[in-house]
Amino acid sequence: MKVIEGGVCAAKGFKAACCEANIKYKNRTDMAMIYSEVPCECAGTFTSNVVKAACVQWDQKLVYSGEKMQAVVVNSGIANACTGQEGFDACEATAKAVEKELGIKASSVAVASTGVIGMQLPVEKLVNGVSVMSGKLEGSIEAGTNASKAIMTTDTVHKEIAVTFEVAGKTVTLGGMCKGSGMIHPNMCTMLAFLTTDLDIDRSLLQEAVSRVVTDTFNMITVDGDTSTNDTFLVMANGLAGNEKIAKKGEAYDDFCEALFYVCRYLARKMAGDGEGATKLFEAKVVNVRSKEDARTLSRAIVASNLSKAAIYGCDANFGRFLCAMGYSGAQFDQNDVELFFESEAGRVQVFDKGTPVVFDEELAKKILGSGEVTIYVDMHEGTEEATAWGCDLTYDYVKINADYRS
Repeated sequence: MKVIEGGVCAAKGFKAACCEANIKYKNRTDMAMIYSEVPCECAGTFTSNVVKAACVQWDQKLVYSGEKMQAVVVNSGIANACTGQEGFDACEATAKAVEKELGIKASSVAVASTGVIGMQLPVEKLVNGVSVMSGKLEGSIEAGTNASKAIMTTDTVHKEIAVTFEVAGKTVTLGGMCKGSGMIHPNMCTMLAFLTTDLDIDRSLLQEAVSRVVTDTFNMITVDGDTSTNDTFLVMANGLAGNEKIAKKGEAYDDFCEALFYVCRYLARKMAGDGEGATKLFEAKVVNVRSKEDARTLSRAIVASNLSKAAIYGCDANFGRFLCAMGYSGAQFDQNDVELFFESEAGRVQVFDKGTPVVFDEELAKKILGSGEVTIYVDMHEGTEEATAWGCDLTYDYVKINADYRS
């Protein structure tokens, strides 16, 4: 596998475009489109929140129907959640606009929205945006990058990646983009993420791979403990790489899963590190645990704790906060088996050793916690499983951003 430049346009046959539709924001792009020259097999995962946005329900119907997907239209600024029938009408109008402009079926068009909940989308602006983007579709790296910027809300950086890998002598490309900064505590995948590949693969295997990979990537991040109404992760595979179709599990399927995991993990970490108001990526790695589920539970509890996040922000070596979060996580363990370390590019220091605090260098600990990426490393000494979760520090700016998000 090789990391290359690009994002959603890296794979053969994919194009993208964006435009300034003035959905909510002014003087910036706020709509994006991804388009495949040929219909794609598709897979997806969606929010577990009972309150699902209209666009989520639209995309679920598409993915679960077996219909092929050929385009995705995304808007930022307004989430199209809690919008009743009018919200569904906006989804349909968007898809029909694509049908009119590009000559593809409206039923092959996915839609996604991100932004303020409870506001209606301006349908005329959506339709006009589709018309503008349909005439600007390009397969360039720049087009993909610009699309990744158009879907941002409170994100401070765009997020994209592309890789290549070999399948039976054919070079396959997988690229993607995502957005996510606040209201991030996924229980399926992420806020919004879109992956494109020219791999030829059976639809059921594609869905199985996607569902499996999100468990240890997007499902292992948290910014603020809030699971969005709009979480959507879509993967489109158009088969233009020319590989022999992956119709069963084996080496080719495993190679794809490896690439998919790499891309999803990269994007998940990017979102965690770009949490609203964040100054640091906060990682918790828990090893030698009795079960995989306990490992996930423990690591996620550490990065989800507001007290832990505040300690990371303040460079406060208060290891008791991390142990406390582990203790109420629901996983059962003996604290007398636990070792806990702080790690970063500045060094490594042990602070807790099997039930007893360790005398450590406070200045070194502060320096470690002051790095841009900080890891809490926990050795449970009770098994062989492990898991890693990602979050960010909790800063004053998080409150400022969310106190006036609607206005």
